[in-house]
Order: sequence, then structure tokens, then C-alpha cells
Amino acid sequence: MGQYRVTVDTGGTFSDFVYVNEDTDEVTIAKIPSTPDDPSKAIREGVQLLIDKGVPASDIRYFCHGTTVGTNALLEGKGVRTALLVTEGFRGIYEVQEQSRPHGSVIFDILYDRPKRLVPASLTGEVPERVSFKGDVLKALDENALRQTLRDLAHREVESIAVCLLFSFLHPLHEQRVREIISEELPGVSVSLSSEVMPQIREYYRLSTTVINAYLQPILARYIANLDERLASAGVDTKQKYIMQSNGGMATFAATAKKAVATVLSGPAGGITAAVNACKTTGAQNLVTFDMGGTSCDVALIKDGEPSISNRGKIDGRDIALPMIGINTVSAGGGTLARVDRFGTLEVGPESAGAVPGPACYSRGGDQPTITDCNLVLGYLGEDNFLGGGMRLDKAAAIRAVEKVATPLGMDVLDAAEGIVRIINVKMQEAVKAISTMRGHNLQDFMLLGFGGAGPLHASRIAEDLGMAGVIVPLYPGVYSAMGLVMSDVKHDYILSRLSNIANVPESEVEAQFASLIQEARSELRVEGFDESQTRIERSLDMRYAGQGYEITMPIPDELTKGALAKVRSEFDEAHRQTFGHTAPDQPVEIVSYRLRSVGRVPPVNLPSFEPQGVALEDAIREHRPMRFDKRTLDCPVYQREKLDVGVSFTGPAVVDQLDCTTVIFPGQTARVDNHKNLIVTMKEA
Repeated sequence: MGQYRVTVDTGGTFSDFVYVNEDTDEVTIAKIPSTPDDPSKAIREGVQLLIDKGVPASDIRYFCHGTTVGTNALLEGKGVRTALLVTEGFRGIYEVQEQSRPHGSVIFDILYDRPKRLVPASLTGEVPERVSFKGDVLKALDENALRQTLRDLAHREVESIAVCLLFSFLHPLHEQRVREIISEELPGVSVSLSSEVMPQIREYYRLSTTVINAYLQPILARYIANLDERLASAGVDTKQKYIMQSNGGMATFAATAKKAVATVLSGPAGGITAAVNACKTTGAQNLVTFDMGGTSCDVALIKDGEPSISNRGKIDGRDIALPMIGINTVSAGGGTLARVDRFGTLEVGPESAGAVPGPACYSRGGDQPTITDCNLVLGYLGEDNFLGGGMRLDKAAAIRAVEKVATPLGMDVLDAAEGIVRIINVKMQEAVKAISTMRGHNLQDFMLLGFGGAGPLHASRIAEDLGMAGVIVPLYPGVYSAMGLVMSDVKHDYILSRLSNIANVPESEVEAQFASLIQEARSELRVEGFDESQTRIERSLDMRYAGQGYEITMPIPDELTKGALAKVRSEFDEAHRQTFGHTAPDQPVEIVSYRLRSVGRVPPVNLPSFEPQGVALEDAIREHRPMRFDKRTLDCPVYQREKLDVGVSFTGPAVVDQLDCTTVIFPGQTARVDNHKNLIVTMKEA
């Protein structure tokens, strides 16, 4: 039978599976309704599907999972009861934050309020101790006072504690001793140390990241343990079990359970990994990824074949200072609800019907209009071929749901459905602009890569409205994030903050600072089963002009020879000019932090290319059905994706159906199939 890789991306409505036979490179896929109460149930079911086809569980040698468990707990405020310990006199750091409101539209919102703190003041304790900015101990840890604080917390049902002491990234011994005392006074309570979660300069960001980790860690640890048990009950005993991280790499179950905060973008990160591979197969080096699922839409920018990586980001207004792919998320998915408010205004989102009860057309108890219902009413979706015919949609129920919007607005059902879809498209267009035109990129130079269960339904219209070069729909768009998990490597990020003037630092000292990080990185990868030949080390420096409050991360060579730092300094000046439009070559430059990424390379999967089989385009037509485009109802062909031959092309309006999603080609647009069976859509001439 061969050895198999199994990957799963858990979404709000469906869990997407990809099964790859490593011996033959054969790829099969599946979509199973998600089980929000316990996502591991759907995962167990998806693994069992493969076993039921005759594949022994022992032949599943590799498993990777993109999870939204931590993300959902953070967004929904359902983390554990968490306490915070800080250096005496600094309990206000969490409340003060950056001393300013976020950038963007909230600047004009007079009713703006910060997100509720994950740890209230009543659960914040002060620890008598003090370390200087040079890492010297100014005041020893007062263990008796700490024990009294912990005994007070013992009566407050605290499940997790975040520890963030001043300058602990320079002197972690105090935090380590605090953990030992917590284990004595509050056995069983989870502990997150800032010197381990994020040993980096800037107290607030270190504190915020550590608090989020503490808030999520017990939940993710329990989930991973439960998932491990379910996999074991199915007979899957491979040691290669991974969770996707926000940085686009994987980590083992054990490593993920310790660093839950690194998974907050776990779900969408897989799609970006697959998109980088699409740059190689299609030749398109500039892409905007467009991942629309059941509850949300995630967009990211890939420039010259490389995704945008940020060392800091926000999730629901909360700061996380860890390397993560630059993904912009909006509440727009197939399950997004539409309604008419008390003022008679049509509103779309942000609420979603989710997997339960789901859209009205799913016949699971939902009766409110969703985007999926509208796409069915407009004819883009068919009643009989959803999930390859595995699920029948109820068009009559969808019409009744949309009537709840159409009737109060005095509109025809088709007009109301089209209006709802237009509104959600505009919301998603704004998300694309936020990562592209608002950052100086010209969208005419970018293709839109549409994937997710609902992405290809909307991608062609969005690309046309934004003036983009075209659309790429991959072969398996509905499970594309799960496909990316097959292509991912194991990645770990390390950081060491040491402030110094680059002009005064010899190359040998920089090498010495990296030496300890490299040793730790190689050791961790060895434990995870990677030898030297499978390991890659990437090094970089966070640099700034002296006095600035932000840094630019600059990659550096594997070995620094004499004079190499002078070259890095000049490259920094140029990077600053490109990023901010100005430079100051006569000003001193500081090294702020040393960054290292270790990569454990997983053997690649060779996705096949295809040759034309001589199948006529007409043979791929499954049916014709009426569809609505800009208030016109047209009779359109519906093509079966699996029957479209390499090299064929056709002009819209048309729909392409397949097991995992549906693609809409709008009037005047042209679609062709390339030799990797990607669907390439070009826009109509202006």
C-alpha cells in the first residue's frame, strides 16, 4: 500500500483532509463536517476514512494538523482563569500597554475601548526583585513574599500563571525560581515564563505574549493530549505528529503544548506554504492569497515568491511578538449571516452560522440567510453536486431565508441575494487593499490565488473589481491549507536581545552570541529526529538607528568574515530607505536582537504535472443552469473540474464544480487549465 502522510486543517464548518501516498505521490482528499465541541472527533473520523479503504494504521507515518483551537479560545474569550506575576512596582505595564490606541479607523471612533484584559488587576501579583538593564541583580528575589502572594491566589481557582519579570531575558534565574516555588505552592497550575516564551526586549510585548500563552496553554495541551489518544485508538503510533505554527513551520505535539501562543495563525498558515509552491509551478511570483472558508476570510501577500513575515502582530487587538506570516483576517465566510437592522439597513456579518446550525440550505436547523444561501439562490451552487454529490442543498430553504432580508427591504429575492454578496465582496476587497495598495503595492502586478471552500466562488469578481492581473485556482482549492501542511518543514524560532552599537561589535562577538542559539536549535532538532543533513540554520539581526522605537530584521550570512558587519550596516540603510522612504547613513546603528530560525527539512512531496489527454471541452459539461450576474439571468454551462483537460480554455459566464469547491467564471473572463491542472483566469479587456 505504501507509506502515507495525513494532514488536516480544521475550519469552522468543515475539516479538510489530504492523504498522500509517499511511494506513488497519489493525492486523495476528503471534507468532513467539523465538530466544534471537540475538533479531534472529526479528525479521528477522517483518519478512519483512510483506514477503512484498506490502509493499515501503521502505514500512516506522518500526521500534521492546522488547528484553530487556540485561536477560537482567544477570540471568544474562553481561555483559562489566568494570573500574572510582575516585578514589584510594574503592575501597570499590562494596563498602560503602548499608551495609545491602535492605528486605523479606530482613531476616529470616540467610543473605542481596548480589548478586555485577559488577566484582571485582582489576579495580578507583584514579586519583590529587580534586575538592571545590564542583567545585574539589584534586588534578590523575596521568596517569602512570593509564597504569600501565591497562597492568596490559591483561593481564586487560578489554572495558569504568566510570569514576566523586568529584564528577565538577560537574567532568567529569578523567573525559573518563581516556577519552582509555584510548583510547590500550587501544584498542577500551568506556568509560562517570559524568558522562555519570548526572551526579548520591550516589556509590554513580552508580557502580552506571555499572558496569551498562559491563557491558552492548558486548553491546547488538553486538546493535543486528547487528539493523541484518539489517533492512538485508531492505531496511528508514528512519532512524526506535528501542529502547524503561525510562522509557516511545524512543531511537534510536545513543543506545541508548551508554546500555545505560536499557533494562533496555525489554520491559515498552511495555505501560505502551499501558495509559495504555487509560485514555482505557475511562474507567478506575486500573489495575494485569498482563503475564504465557512466563518472567515484570510488574505496574505507574497512578493517575489516569498511571504511577508512579521515579528509582531495583533489578534483581536491583542499584541503577540512572535514571528508570524502576515495574514489579514476578516469575518467573511460562507456562513456569514445577513440581516436587516431596526433602522431598515442591510447588514452582513460579522456573525456566522458556523458548522451548527450552518446555512439554511444545509437543513441542520439554520433559518437565517448566509452567503452560502445567496450563492445557491443566484445559481452559482447546485443543489445536487455539493461535496461531489455527498450533500444535497435545499434551495427552497435558502430562498425562504433570503426572503427575511428581501421582504423588509421591498426587494426581489435575487436582487437581495446579489446585494448581500456584493457587500461581503467589498469587505474582502478592503482586506486585500490593507495588505497591498495601502502598503505601496500595485495590484495590477498580482494574481489572486483563490482557495478555501468558498474562495473560488468570489475570487474572480474580487480580482476584476480590484484590477488584478488574474486568478489562480489550484487543483484542490477546498483543502488547500491542508495541502500546504504536506509541504511544510519543522521550524523553530529563537531570539536573544543584546543592545550594542554595530560599529563597536567585532564579528567574532556576533558569532559568539549566535553560538548558544545554534547549539540549542540543533539539539532540539536532533531530539525530534533530524540529523545535520536535514537541518538548515537561518540567522538575522534586528537593527535600528540609535533611539528609534522599531527595528528592521536583516538576514546575515552563515559565517561573518572580517568587515561583514560593515556590509550588513549598508544593507540596513538601503532597507530602511525602501521601507520608510529615507535613510541616515551618518547616524549610529544598533543591534537590538539576534534571531535564529532552525529548519528540519521534511522530504518533499512531488506533486505531478499532467499531459493533455485529448478530451474535448464539451465532454466536461455536466449541465446548464440559470445564474445571476449583475441583474441579468444567463443560462451557463457547469463544467466538472476532473474532466477538464490540460490546455483547454473557455470564456465565462461558467461554473466549474469539483468535490471540494466551486469556481465561478464571470462574463467576459477566460479560464484555461495549465499542466499542473491549475485553473488560470484572466480578466476581460477593459
